[in-house]
Amino acid sequence: MAHDAGFDDTDRLAINTIRTLSIDAIQAANSGHPGTPMALAPVAYVLWQRFLRFDPTDPIWPNRDRFVLSAGHASMLLYSLLHLSGVRAVDPDYEIEGRESVTLDDIKSFRQLDSKAAGHPEYRWTSGVETTTGPLGQGVATSIGMAVASKWMGAHFNRPGFPLFDFDVYVFAGDGDLMEGVSHEAASFAGHQRLDNLCWVYDNNHISIDGRTEITYGDDVAARFQGYGWNVLRVGDANDLVLLNRAFETFKATDDRPTLIIVDSHIGYGSPHKVDTKEAHGEPLGEEEVRETKRAYGWPEDAHFLVPDGVRERFAEQLGKRGAELRREWGRLRTSYGREYGTLNAQIDQMQRRELPDGWDIEIPSFPANGEKLATRKASNKVENAVAAQLPWFVSGSADLTDSTSVRLTGEGETDFQPEDRTGRNLHYGIREHVSAAISNGLALSKLRPAWSTYLVFSDYARPAIRLSALMELPVIHIFTHDSIGLGEDGPTHQPVEQLASLRAIPNLIVIRPCDANEVAEAWRVALSERHSPVALVLTRQDVPILDRERYAAASGLRRGGYVLADADPDSDPEVILIATGSDVAITVEAHEALAADGIRSRVVSMPSFELFERQSQEYRDEVLPPSVRARVSVEEASTLGWDRFVGPDGEAIGMHTFGTSAPLKDVLGRYGFVPERITEAAREVLDRTTKEVSR
Repeated sequence: MAHDAGFDDTDRLAINTIRTLSIDAIQAANSGHPGTPMALAPVAYVLWQRFLRFDPTDPIWPNRDRFVLSAGHASMLLYSLLHLSGVRAVDPDYEIEGRESVTLDDIKSFRQLDSKAAGHPEYRWTSGVETTTGPLGQGVATSIGMAVASKWMGAHFNRPGFPLFDFDVYVFAGDGDLMEGVSHEAASFAGHQRLDNLCWVYDNNHISIDGRTEITYGDDVAARFQGYGWNVLRVGDANDLVLLNRAFETFKATDDRPTLIIVDSHIGYGSPHKVDTKEAHGEPLGEEEVRETKRAYGWPEDAHFLVPDGVRERFAEQLGKRGAELRREWGRLRTSYGREYGTLNAQIDQMQRRELPDGWDIEIPSFPANGEKLATRKASNKVENAVAAQLPWFVSGSADLTDSTSVRLTGEGETDFQPEDRTGRNLHYGIREHVSAAISNGLALSKLRPAWSTYLVFSDYARPAIRLSALMELPVIHIFTHDSIGLGEDGPTHQPVEQLASLRAIPNLIVIRPCDANEVAEAWRVALSERHSPVALVLTRQDVPILDRERYAAASGLRRGGYVLADADPDSDPEVILIATGSDVAITVEAHEALAADGIRSRVVSMPSFELFERQSQEYRDEVLPPSVRARVSVEEASTLGWDRFVGPDGEAIGMHTFGTSAPLKDVLGRYGFVPERITEAAREVLDRTTKEVSR
């Protein structure tokens, strides 16, 4: 190991401490991935000690550099760093606590219940973890959003003499990350955007779970990234501290493109019998191999979880001291900035705490029922622009469908985010749905309020990142238009059927399918008021009626997920309940009117959000859906999966049981029964059936 460039034996001792803590934790848990922490400990050490702008005593300092361990299975590498550098814990209200983020006891209980050293790094669970990683490719993809955020925040907030935001983003990625397709989407986008504040470190160890990567993977990674427009560097030995130092210096000096550092490493470095093997990747070394490996490191063979004297102190005198000085300097700069730019300074505070400015929704329009129709995607764009005018850190983008999904910000001065203009709030992701969602996660992790969009059927391409937005409790707004078979002629390839049920299955994701323009306005109020849940707005391509809210209930009922929209007799329970979402509400109202004309007391319940409805008290839910009324019909142009909880065993769910077909809208709806006549027929059938059962 090179000892030049100011590195000495204490540095070597610290590097081996990272290795042995990782080995011991994984062996104690009898579960985990020791090989990568053993290999990359020197790389991480050089980065953290010499370059990372990070203060362990304030791990949420806004202008800190971000470190993302995309190879999340190597989590003990990160936990060792967090522990040895003394990172402080942060509570849910963004207050710094006195305790350590990761204690030695947490490391000793790695992968055990309630340990802060979970199997994979988890944002919000462990302070110092910038994003949840583990599903390969997600870390590299999310890092793009962080780098974009740094550029955007610098352009929006910085003023002459006040460089408040210019943080860099470092990522450790492995072969698995670069095999995942989303890494291509991410790297292509980053190269186009010339994100020179982004540095990926590629751990080139040639091993995956199945064995040598040559059985599946022969890419020329350097040529690939040069083709994207990246600066590509190579360090031939992960233990060469001098070359690692030089590579990071080169990244810092590069000002026109992102950087990839290819580091050739030996997975399980130091293990006499498991180095460069698949066994080092995904299983503990074994007690005897642990002893022999420690012997190779010059470590006490029987010592467990040893942190030698001088190691914590070395982290404190380098990372700790440098980070604290940089953070204090930034704080002084911020104080002076606040005196000159009070409004912008207040925006920073609100943004960092995920708060909304006073009057943020004051310009949200209401939509009169004048007999005209309006697609909910188009209504959404009107609301979105009204909100954007009041919320400066709101950004919007799409996967090459900006006007088709109706998400373009059109206010005065609005531009596209490009290398030549970092102030733009319109983000063009190209045909890259997966990374669109992942970038949005990175933007939200940096405290911007992002929305992104595609067609509902293509939400499948983005599902891993959508899931992570829910897991991390990020208030990302996922906008999905062309929401049903109602898009007509494009046919079953583009007509979503199973997607709504699939999205509703994700915990903590609020799915909202509004029925008209006024429900859209309320949906945006809900979405932006959420601080810890992402929202999927599901919107129509086709025009739908704007309901007369003087005749029917106010659209504010959407905030409770489901509400009584229309009642034949408000003073008594209905005979049959009709429940619908989105574009199907209008035809359900028509059916309700037809039933009323025949003397049948029906109730229409608009149910735009299962998740919001199930948050309500049991008393409210029973008011909307009285348990005594068993005759129920649901109407939704999608899979019926999940509707049984509302229609019960005696009701009927009108929905899709096959894929759709290519034809004009009216013909498609008629073919599959989404017409008032079919709804009234079903209502009579369930009413007749439940009445007979009661009379028995």
